[in-house]
Amino acid sequence: MPEFPYSSLRRWPDVEADNLQAHDVTDLLLVERALALDVPGSETVVVGDEYGAITLALTDAGRHGIRVHQDLATGRRALQRNAEGLGLAGFTAHELDQTLLAGARLVLLQLPKSLAELEEIADAVARWAAPDVVLVAGGRVKHMTLRQNEVLGRSLTHVQAQRAERKSRLIVATEPRPVPIDPPFPVIAQQDGLTLVAHGGAFAGARLDIGTRVLLDVLGRDRPAAPHVLDLGCGTGALAVSYALAHPESRVTATDRSAAAVASARATAAANGVADRVTVTHDDAASEIPDASVDIVLLNPPFHLGASVHTGAATRLFEAAARVLRPGGELFTVYNSSLGYRPELTRLIGVTEQLQRTPKFTVTRSIREL
Repeated sequence: MPEFPYSSLRRWPDVEADNLQAHDVTDLLLVERALALDVPGSETVVVGDEYGAITLALTDAGRHGIRVHQDLATGRRALQRNAEGLGLAGFTAHELDQTLLAGARLVLLQLPKSLAELEEIADAVARWAAPDVVLVAGGRVKHMTLRQNEVLGRSLTHVQAQRAERKSRLIVATEPRPVPIDPPFPVIAQQDGLTLVAHGGAFAGARLDIGTRVLLDVLGRDRPAAPHVLDLGCGTGALAVSYALAHPESRVTATDRSAAAVASARATAAANGVADRVTVTHDDAASEIPDASVDIVLLNPPFHLGASVHTGAATRLFEAAARVLRPGGELFTVYNSSLGYRPELTRLIGVTEQLQRTPKFTVTRSIREL
C-alpha cells in the first residue's frame, strides 16, 4: 500500500504559515496503532483530528464508516477540503454525543489542551462506547502531564502511558468505569450577575476571564445601544448576553469556531432569558455574516493557535471585523497589552483609540473607515 501523502494536507481555512503543519507525529502514531489493532472503521471514532490527518489516512487504508468529532469549524472545513482533494469519502461527522460513540470499540484522541475538555470526552467514552472499547490518546510530550492520566482514570479503569517516540507519546485506556446519571458537563456558575454555562472545551469555563471583565467594564459606561451587535469569538457568550441584557432593543449575534463554545453560549443565553435575542452560530471568522451589516463588534481575540503562540488568529478576526462592520461601525477589542495590536487595528479597521489600560490588558475602540 502506498504511503499516505500527509504533506499534501492543508490547514486552510485556518491560518497557514511555513512553521505550521496540517499533521504531526502524534497523528502518525495514532494511525499506526489503529492499523495494528485492526478494528473495523464502523467501530472506530476519531476525536480532535485537527485537519483530517488521522481520519483520511485510515480511510485511505480502507477503514470506512469512521465517525469523527472535531470541535473547531476550521478543522471540519479543512477535513472536507482535504478529503475532496484526495478523492476520499466514507467518514461521518458528529457532535460529542451518543451518535458519535455508540458501539465504538476504538477511540483515537488527539489530547486537548484543557483538562476539562479531556474530562468531558473521557466521560462520553465511558458513557456510550462499547464495554471493550480501547481509547488511544496521544500528544506531544512537552504538552503532556500526569494530570491527563488522572483525568482519564476517572472514567476508565486501566490507563497506561506508552514509551515516547519522536517526541510524542500515546496513552492507552480501557475498561470504562460506571458513570454517574448526570454527566459532569456543562458546568453552571453565577458570575457578576450572569449565569454562565460551560462545556469542557469552552475557553475560561464557567467564569469571566480577566480580559472579558475589563471589556465589560468599558461597555457598561452608558454607551448607546446599536441595532446589530456581533460577539466575534464568543466563548461562553458572556459579552453577547451582557449586551443583550443591557440593551433589550438590540439584535445580538454570537459566533465562535468552537462547537463547545457555541453549545455553551446557547445555554448561557437561555439561562439568562435572552435566547430570543441572541443568535449563536458555529462559524469561522464570521464567514456567514454579510459584509457591512454590523454596527458594533465585540472581540476578545485568542493569541494561541493550538499549543503555539501565534498572532495570526487575532489578525484573521480583525480582518473579519473590518469586513462585517458597516462604515462608521465600531470594534471594541480587549487584548494583552504586550501584544501591541493598536497599529494593526488602525491599518485594518480605521482610527483606533485606547479606552482603558490595566497592568495586563488594553481596551481599544476602532472606527470603520467610511
